[in-house]
Order: sequence, then structure tokens, then C-alpha cells
Amino acid sequence: MSEVKPRILIVDDEVAIRRFLRIGLSNDGYRIDEASDGKEAVRLVNALKPDLILLDLGLPGMDGQEVITAVREAGHQSPILILSVRSDQQDIVQALDRGADDYLTKPFGLEELLARVRSLLRRSVQQATGGETVIKVEGYLTLDLLRHEVRVRDQLVELSPKEFKLLKTLASHANKVLTHRHILQEVWGPAHVEDQQYLRVYMGQLRKKLAVDGQEPAYVRTLQGVGYMFDTTQGEQA
Repeated sequence: MSEVKPRILIVDDEVAIRRFLRIGLSNDGYRIDEASDGKEAVRLVNALKPDLILLDLGLPGMDGQEVITAVREAGHQSPILILSVRSDQQDIVQALDRGADDYLTKPFGLEELLARVRSLLRRSVQQATGGETVIKVEGYLTLDLLRHEVRVRDQLVELSPKEFKLLKTLASHANKVLTHRHILQEVWGPAHVEDQQYLRVYMGQLRKKLAVDGQEPAYVRTLQGVGYMFDTTQGEQA
């Protein structure tokens, strides 16, 4: 019996974009459904329960931001990858805070898109099966969530409770962009969601402790003005 590939819903009002995405993803073996507006997208998510949603923000009738809210409020946890010409940080942060998982600005290359899709689908499967208790970046980091141990190149690294919680928050959402607000709420609590200086200071300390040969880790990525990502594909140091 052949493997059943994940189902991906493409939501974009431009026929040419949908065709480009459909051909590229179909050639990689994915099953494709399409919607040209927000209301149709929500209907198809409810009916088909896709494994991944590729979503444009500038949709007729129902904006992509509203689609994210509707999908999450309906209880669907499928990863949402935003594909949009909008590059304003406010749009990106709003989409991520509403429940999107990643953001790719048009135009983009097919290989980058396929890499993002694989990463989001892999993380989704891990969450569905209970996730990992030991997270690794091969050759650099081992994070044991049960023992609260962090090793860099097999050497035990001592972190403060807040530093460990910060690293755990990032690693538990591996390959997903987390906004400043999301991290601050999870690590410091709702009273500190605007205190980005806390985050900058602790992130700087954490990076120094995770450094290898004086080089800070490339797998802790900064998205300027947006937030951070624990990127398990970044095996090399910056």
C-alpha cells in the first residue's frame, strides 16, 4: 500500500499563485485542496481537516487574519503558514499572535516553501504523538526536559531557572516563530507581555552560555521586530 501524503489547503485569491503552489506541492507528493476566499477556506478546514494550511492575508470578503482566528476558535490545530506580500512587522506579529505558525513573504522560492512545509508537518506529528522529552541540535545541544539538563557538546551547562524556562519554551515550539509577547507571557506571565527588555537581556545571557568556541548558536534565530525561533535545521554555528 502506498504512503498517504499529508493534505494541504491552499488559500489564495490569485489563480496563478494557487497553480504555482499546487504544481510544486503535488510534485512533492502532497494532496492539495484550494480556496479562493476566506469563507470558503473556513468551510473547507471544517470539512476536510487539512494537515497544513497555506494562507494569504489579502483575501476578499474575509481577511486572512480573520481566517486564522476562526480556524483556531473552531479548535483546529493544523499548522498555518502565511504566504503574503505584506512584510510590515505589525501584520506579521498580528498573524502569529492570532495563531499562525510561520510567515513567508512573497515572492519566495519553491525549495524554501517545501522546507517550511516539511518542518511544520514534522512538528505537528511530534505534538500529536506526545512530543519529545529530549531535544537535540545534532553536534551542539542536548536539552533534557525531564531532567532539566542542558549540554553543549556533551558538557553540562548551568542555566538559571528563568534561562532554562526560556530555552524550554523556544525548544518546545521548535521551528515555529514565537512573538515577543508569546514568550514573555509564557516565561514571565501576563503582567510582563510588554517588557521586551527582560527578554533581550535573558536571550543575550542564554546565547552566551550556549556558545561554542566563542560563536553564539545559529539555531536560536532572531526575527527582527517579531520574535525568535528555535530552528533545529540550523546545525551550523553563525
